[in-house]
Amino acid sequence: MLKGRRILMCVSGGIAAYKAPFVVRELKKRGADVRIVVTESAKQFVTPQTLGVLSRNKVYSDLFCGDSEFAVVHVGLAEWAECVAIVPATANIIAKAAHGVADDLLSTLLLSVECPVVMAPAMEHKMLLNPAVKENVEKLRTRGWGWIEPESGDLASGARGRGRLPEPKHIVDIIEGNFNCSDLNGLKILVTAGPTFEDVDPVRFIGNRSTGKMGYAVAKRAKFRGADVTLISGPTNLEAIEGIETVLVRSAKEMHSECIRLFEGSDIAILAAAVSDYRPMEKLDRKIKRHKPNISIDLTENEDIAAELGASKEDRKVVLFAMETESDITNAKDKLKGKQGDIVVVNNLLVDGAGFGHDTNVVTIIDRFGKVLELPKMSKDDVANKILDCLVEFNSGNSSFDLD
Repeated sequence: MLKGRRILMCVSGGIAAYKAPFVVRELKKRGADVRIVVTESAKQFVTPQTLGVLSRNKVYSDLFCGDSEFAVVHVGLAEWAECVAIVPATANIIAKAAHGVADDLLSTLLLSVECPVVMAPAMEHKMLLNPAVKENVEKLRTRGWGWIEPESGDLASGARGRGRLPEPKHIVDIIEGNFNCSDLNGLKILVTAGPTFEDVDPVRFIGNRSTGKMGYAVAKRAKFRGADVTLISGPTNLEAIEGIETVLVRSAKEMHSECIRLFEGSDIAILAAAVSDYRPMEKLDRKIKRHKPNISIDLTENEDIAAELGASKEDRKVVLFAMETESDITNAKDKLKGKQGDIVVVNNLLVDGAGFGHDTNVVTIIDRFGKVLELPKMSKDDVANKILDCLVEFNSGNSSFDLD
């Protein structure tokens, strides 16, 4: 996470600078300490006052600033920063940085930084494809600078093409990736998320209230920590996660099939999906009409994905999830033992801030050796990191859950 991290956000002068305040707000939301440098041309699109209010810090634009806390502004800012993010990065600032031009505060401090630098380019698609721009970008990437791929869509000129600044949350995800540990490097992790829908007829289905937020958070955090992640997702309204292969399914039968197929090449399976236990024995081809006061639907049991993966895991690891409404810990321990899992994450649907639909969760993590970690209410991103912390401890053979 970005709590307390020192981010120097540099805004150069393109129309996409209007998105800069939203990036600042997202950085602050995640706990970052943000300072901002704006070029003179950037001020044509966004005011320093706006950025200052959102960052709660001074905004810098003058190389010869007389009221700075730093004796030499460009050196002081470069030494203060843990990460520099250029949002947006215009063709002009990319060219200056590639060739060592230092004619304003931003270009000068870029010659002084030793921390990671991330560029988020935004320009017309023909400019992006220009050989000079491509060569300059390649120079900077060779030096180790990060590059956030621009998106395709409507551009300021009215044309359509590649060159749009990505959405703020995606930009901040990439920035955050510079601070994540790489303790899952080299591991192939399979994550399941969301509900499954069991069709009754062309209109109706049996499902549950899972939104997929917990599973998606686990997948994203695992990727940030270096894992090669594959996500199997039931029906959700969540956006795809950049850089993660996502397999979309609808029914428990489809999820079972994909889990069996993909677990073969995985080191770890994290089963966060809320899979239906039963399905209708028969799916009707036509809508059931309302002509009787009561109807009966015969159900049959779905395949038990967790039990099958647990039975076949050998030296692989399986993390289970248990949603309970009573006897939480007892039921979770029984599930862990019965399905031969390694770790179970249990929560109680009746606890405030836990379970379906929330951005928070309240969980207890238990391993098969009996170690227990009770967590207070926290964001699902934070819960995801705690789960992965426990998994790393377990994988190393040190099942102490000493995560302070």
